Amino acid sequence: MYDPNVYLTVSLSSLAAVAMVTTAGLSGWRSWLALKHQQLDQIQDPVPHVANAGSRIEIADLKERIKKLEAIAAGVDL
Repeated sequence: MYDPNVYLTVSLSSLAAVAMVTTAGLSGWRSWLALKHQQLDQIQDPVPHVANAGSRIEIADLKERIKKLEAIAAGVDL
C-alpha cells in the first residue's frame, strides 16, 4: 500500500487545482460581465423620444391653421 502522505499530497494538490480553476473561472466571469456592462452603456437609447403635451398642442394648432388657410385658398367660407 501507499504511504498516507501520498494520499494527503494528492488530495491537497487536487484541492489546489480546483481552487485555481475556480479562481480563473470567476475572474473570467467578472471580466465578461464588465464587458457586457460596457456594451450596454454604449448602446444608444433605442426608444424614440415622445413629444410632450405642449408640442402636441402646438402641432394640432398648426394643423388647424393649415386647414383654415387651405379652405380660404379654395374659397370655402368657414
